[in-house]
Amino acid sequence: MLDIDIIRKTYPDRGGRSHVALADLRVSARAGEFLCLVGPSGCGKSTLLNLVGGLDRDMEGQIRFDDQAGGAGPGFMFQEPRLMPWLTVLDNVLLVSTPAQRERAVTLLQAMELGEVLHAYPGRLSGGMQRRVALARAFVNDPALLLMDEPFVSLDAPTADRLRAMLVELWQRCRSTVLFVTHDLREALALADRVCFLSAAPGRVVLELPVALPRPRMPNDPAVLALQAQLLAQHPDLLTGLIAGTRVTDVPNPQGNETDA
Repeated sequence: MLDIDIIRKTYPDRGGRSHVALADLRVSARAGEFLCLVGPSGCGKSTLLNLVGGLDRDMEGQIRFDDQAGGAGPGFMFQEPRLMPWLTVLDNVLLVSTPAQRERAVTLLQAMELGEVLHAYPGRLSGGMQRRVALARAFVNDPALLLMDEPFVSLDAPTADRLRAMLVELWQRCRSTVLFVTHDLREALALADRVCFLSAAPGRVVLELPVALPRPRMPNDPAVLALQAQLLAQHPDLLTGLIAGTRVTDVPNPQGNETDA
């Protein structure tokens, strides 16, 4: 179980004042849940991931994660692959693992159709191939918690869809708790068990939407598009971080309550 209760997260600005990035933000995720965070630019989504991942601890509030498996720390995947150019594909994945996990790293890379470039350097790979390496690296330790910051942004649609499918397949196998940041509402509805919408800064949760559409699903699936249209018709300013006081149950699911996570 992941419990986030951030009273206040601030940054000093150049004028000596404080910029409040997050305030009164409370959200939780069940073990193995795929949770997407959607909100306008500058609302604090990446800041939240850094706090959850322990990269930044300067805040008022508390974050608790009950890792019953007691495994490795969180897995990360960022907007850029962040591969070490002087290391091979395999060594980039092994960078966050132990020598005993070499076989798992090779298996993951082969599953992502990268078996022929295990010993190639990142500069030889396309952008999509580099993202696949980063995805393998994120999962190599079977993390109980996986933090993803717009990992498929700037990719062409077919490549992004392929990576989303790979992500969901790995997640369903490993059952990590996933916190996934995106600006793309269709992507969130295609991936998530639940979507949390954040306000403009200081970020807080203004709406939580369970997604009961059966899997597998893609951003251009008719059911996903119908749910997006229904949601934005009811809350036209939702993606700007503004929403009237409406309960999540007021947004019905076009496919009813069937789930197949």
